[in-house]
Amino acid sequence: MALESLLMVWILTSSEAFLLRGPAGPLVAQLGGSVLLPCSAETPLPLEELEVEWRRTDSEALVHLFQEGEVRPESQSYDYSGRAHFLTEGFAAGNYSLLLTNVTRADGRDYICKVFTNLDSNEITAEIKDIERLVVTGTGVASAYVGDEVTLNCSVDSHIPPGELDNVTWKRKDQEMLVLVFRYDQIVPVSAHELYRDRADLFTAEIPKGNFSLRLKHVRPEDKGEYVCEAHSGHLSASTIIVLQGLGPPPVLILALVLCVIALLLALGLGVPSCIHLVSNGKDRIYTQYHSGHFEGTFLVTPF
Repeated sequence: MALESLLMVWILTSSEAFLLRGPAGPLVAQLGGSVLLPCSAETPLPLEELEVEWRRTDSEALVHLFQEGEVRPESQSYDYSGRAHFLTEGFAAGNYSLLLTNVTRADGRDYICKVFTNLDSNEITAEIKDIERLVVTGTGVASAYVGDEVTLNCSVDSHIPPGELDNVTWKRKDQEMLVLVFRYDQIVPVSAHELYRDRADLFTAEIPKGNFSLRLKHVRPEDKGEYVCEAHSGHLSASTIIVLQGLGPPPVLILALVLCVIALLLALGLGVPSCIHLVSNGKDRIYTQYHSGHFEGTFLVTPF
């Protein structure tokens, strides 16, 4: 009877697969960020007989492999080379999770973690359901003339509609000064610094396209500097810097000044000879009248 009981225990033990734990639900990753795909055994498994394989379920692309006591990066598919990493310090504790870095939109897939030993195997799946993205780009440099209107370009690429972003702010980076705030799908002009009120605006018709470019009117010399366009969505944030430079008088004013200088030079160039000519003629007339006896009065005239 005791022999039968021991045999039954051995059969049950050898036939029972080890248990794996995976994610509780779909995972959310940030575009360009990192995401951890959980996979762990309730009881640590012997490393000498352990094999862990991560694959994509839709293409059988090999994401990463641990085999014969070593990580095998050379076996990774090209798309995951250098981006998928095991938490090697966790193998001894039964942690076979995968860290995926530099997340792309194409990473939004189902993944399978297969764990093998000499006797058993098991697997779990992990789904990256949503790739959150918040990318802010701008032109980098803008220039304008004093008194003109200038556009500082800023584009926001997000996984949610632009009108549902927490906020988009424009501020002076060099002076920590708010220029304009867009919050709850509307511009909040009262939050701007007084130097920019009634001068800073957005292209409201372009906002649904993610265009948050700043339109700055009546440019002043003190507007020169660095501006930051920053977007926030939940725990995500991204920004870009635009430098406003080259502020100076408008071309019309420069042209007017040039014309004035030219006119002055012309006036001097034509006027001086005329004056000399008139003075010379006058002196000759006085001298002639004096010697011909037709000049009344007493004058002492010295010929030139």
